[in-house]
Amino acid sequence: MTVSQKQIELLIVDDDEYLTEDLQTYFLRQNFRVQTANTAADALALMQQHAFHVAVFDMHLPDLSGLELVRRFRETDADCEIIMLTGEGSIETAVEAMKLGTTDYLTKPVRLKELEAVISRAAETQTLRKQNQQLKELIQQQLPSGSEMIGKSASMQSVFRLIERVGPTDKAVLIQGESGTGKELVAQAIHRVSPLADFPLITINCAALPEQLLESELFGHEKGAFTGATSAKPGLFEVADGGTLFVDEIGELALPLQAKLLRVLEDGSFRRVGSIQERRANVRLIAATNRDLAAASKAGEFREDLYYRLNVITISLPPLREREGDLALLLAKFAGNSWELESGLVEALCRYDWPGNIRQLRNAVERAKILADDNLLELKNFPEEVATIEPEDEATTADLGQLTRQHIEQIYDANQRNKTKAAQALGVSRRALYRLLEKYGIESK
Repeated sequence: MTVSQKQIELLIVDDDEYLTEDLQTYFLRQNFRVQTANTAADALALMQQHAFHVAVFDMHLPDLSGLELVRRFRETDADCEIIMLTGEGSIETAVEAMKLGTTDYLTKPVRLKELEAVISRAAETQTLRKQNQQLKELIQQQLPSGSEMIGKSASMQSVFRLIERVGPTDKAVLIQGESGTGKELVAQAIHRVSPLADFPLITINCAALPEQLLESELFGHEKGAFTGATSAKPGLFEVADGGTLFVDEIGELALPLQAKLLRVLEDGSFRRVGSIQERRANVRLIAATNRDLAAASKAGEFREDLYYRLNVITISLPPLREREGDLALLLAKFAGNSWELESGLVEALCRYDWPGNIRQLRNAVERAKILADDNLLELKNFPEEVATIEPEDEATTADLGQLTRQHIEQIYDANQRNKTKAAQALGVSRRALYRLLEKYGIESK
């Protein structure tokens, strides 16, 4: 990830007021964010309020030496890259500065272009360190293989088209759907087609953590912020900087945390637990919920302003019972190529409503595989509530057939009996449409 100059937070510390003013003017014109100080005390006060990417320290300050300032700075902020400036260069002071963790050491007078290049390289070094953190987090959150989305139903084809449209933007996305419908897979798909695809997709589930721990996970904490906080820890917003953060079950987020989340969405700023230092992160947020957030906001259980902020782009996932034709595809995927299916198994499974959706189906298939004989999936090996659903009577089947015929003919007529357009609207191939037209006796003109 390349940090643009506009994103670099720069601190310049020198006892020469004219020099700091000149440097501030120059770097502001280069689109850096710049703050200055003329004493070590002022620099430390600024550091308490802001997280900087890079700091430039003069070796000689009126109240502390530059080396001592580095020591004090490092006690609180281990991430900032520090560059030392001095009018009297020596090998001894350069070595000491490097031992304390400074990035570079320059002697005055320094050319502005040279200083700018050194600062930019230092910011890149910090970025690479963050990428390492991101990769570690990503490895811990790797999903099992074969998690790609599939579906030929019209409802899922609509979801796929929407993913293709919203993925390349940088806007927040809200994914709504019942539990088990695959909301995290939608988040993955959005991330894959986004400009951030080369960077991590970091995931957190709000329903899985108590409020205090959730705040720490999202925003980080300082050493001693609470019992057990034996060291400082960056939050997932810092870890995901430059990438995407997927916040699952956002409807379970407590109101105080909702306010903090809104602030990050509005200006990218946040504070770790136990700190007054303002930090920034450039993160694309994808949120998911199985709750009705509109109703929750009216009931005062979810911030209305946060809901409107998230609701700009919404993807609604259909439940499995409304995805006609997709159960057979999913069953084949979960079973694998080496398994055979009992005759009539798909039809029997389609009679069940699957309130737990895809997750429930996957677990049921795993159960059936464990209990199966000779690599044959049989209905009797599925959970009792699935296996005992009786077939519909002939009258009901006839009614469904009539409704299906009416639906197909309605779509066919709405598309001026254009088979290509009608097939797309129904989510089937042209060949499948021909078979349906023939099956239901619909004239093909």
